[in-house]
Amino acid sequence: MIKGRATTSGTAAYAARFPNLPGNYRPAMDLAVSSIGIGTYLGEHDARTDAAYSESLRLALSSGINLIDTAVNYRMQRSERVIGQVLKESVEIGMLKREEVVIATKGGYVTFDGDMPPDPRTWFQEHFVRTGIVQPGDLVDGSHCMTPKWLAAMIELSRANLGVETIDVYYVHNPESQLAQIGRTDFRRRLQHAFELLERKTADGVIGCYGAATWNGFRIESAERAYLSLAEIIEAAERVAGHNHHFRIIQLPYNLAMTEAFTARNQPIPGDGLGNTLAAAEAAGITVCASASLLQGRLSRRLPPLLEEAFGGLGSDAQRAVQFVRSTPGVSCALVGMSTAAHVRDIIATAERPPAPFDSMMKLFQSAE
Repeated sequence: MIKGRATTSGTAAYAARFPNLPGNYRPAMDLAVSSIGIGTYLGEHDARTDAAYSESLRLALSSGINLIDTAVNYRMQRSERVIGQVLKESVEIGMLKREEVVIATKGGYVTFDGDMPPDPRTWFQEHFVRTGIVQPGDLVDGSHCMTPKWLAAMIELSRANLGVETIDVYYVHNPESQLAQIGRTDFRRRLQHAFELLERKTADGVIGCYGAATWNGFRIESAERAYLSLAEIIEAAERVAGHNHHFRIIQLPYNLAMTEAFTARNQPIPGDGLGNTLAAAEAAGITVCASASLLQGRLSRRLPPLLEEAFGGLGSDAQRAVQFVRSTPGVSCALVGMSTAAHVRDIIATAERPPAPFDSMMKLFQSAE
């Protein structure tokens, strides 16, 4: 395993190597994090996609992107394994130092081992049930688990796949999935148990910090079943470790078609009533990574002309869509799936321009009203 983790000085040194990327690095979790991160969710679980991601990751890391986002279940562990191989090679040849790059992964969903087994149920029973990792009642909808035993097993699996001693950011993956089957009281209890495990892993140096990567939870109204209150989640972390807890980051979708993180006043802000998720996170000192910046490619073409006016100088709709996300106040990093080198080159061109002024952003929202 590669020793070490992302550090303040290491990420600052990395950022200093790219003066051609104005406004690209933001302070987040005491690190300098690129405003665009490379995501590794999409793609087939095959060798051809592995090779394409390998090329993309090398180019991204050598071009100014120092945040890599993945999950143990992405492409059935293959995304983590490609990242691990590229990281190992990059460190060995001196292209990169471990302390310069932020590795974020997630645990929560059932994963297979590189490919779909002929009998998934039997495979799962052999690997997780008979070994005692999963007990009856732990799984929700047959696919999601966030017990301490499960998360501990997934952390070790991710460390092995990534080849790193320390995972910089570890997310509980879509915890709101649990609310489809269990009540809110049980959910809070499960979340607190998960945080107890993650605080121990932080103390042991296995992870740097932890957070929640969500899909619906922070975007919907409080009356809906899957709603997540950021204040309540932080309270759960404080019950475990006080104000020195290591819950430091959240992830949620934010893009031109899904603007709730900025527009929905659905999160309580202590002493300030209700506000949007970005404001609530900023008030609590929580970093925000925006996922689905291109909505799985659907926002990379045929955008309204207004976007070209607001984000002048950019050459593609994909660049303009990413510029919208990275320019929104409160967003530290816009995650973009980049499974080919061509995607990386196109998106890096966005980082070569400074974030859009606040007035340009506001014109978009005013036009939508």
